[in-house]
Amino acid sequence: MTPEELKYTPDHEWIAVNGDTVRVGITDFAQEQLGDVVFVQLPEVGGTVSAKDSVGEVESTKSVSEIYAPLGGEVVAVNETLNDTPELINSDPFGDGWMFELKISNSAELGDLLDAAAYGELTGQA
Repeated sequence: MTPEELKYTPDHEWIAVNGDTVRVGITDFAQEQLGDVVFVQLPEVGGTVSAKDSVGEVESTKSVSEIYAPLGGEVVAVNETLNDTPELINSDPFGDGWMFELKISNSAELGDLLDAAAYGELTGQA
């Protein structure tokens, strides 16, 4: 399942664009690879990040994976619900399992993201 309206990164993150703010989470493919998510470390609200910066971690029963900023900007919100219920990343990766929001600093970086078809090819789900 790869929603057409979203953008994607090769690091298996999805990006929902709303003006100059984006919401970020990990894809259904990524959560399947990780297995049961048991802990999430999210970035600090107010922090400034550059594209490809490591901004947190997702810990599962299988491994620990880095979360990367897909774009540069300021972290304006994090999904605090994940502190108590990280398993939302497994049950609803494109909805309630979102991770953080960025106010992007350079909208031209959006052109570097993948569309659903390109992400599907990357994961072999095309």
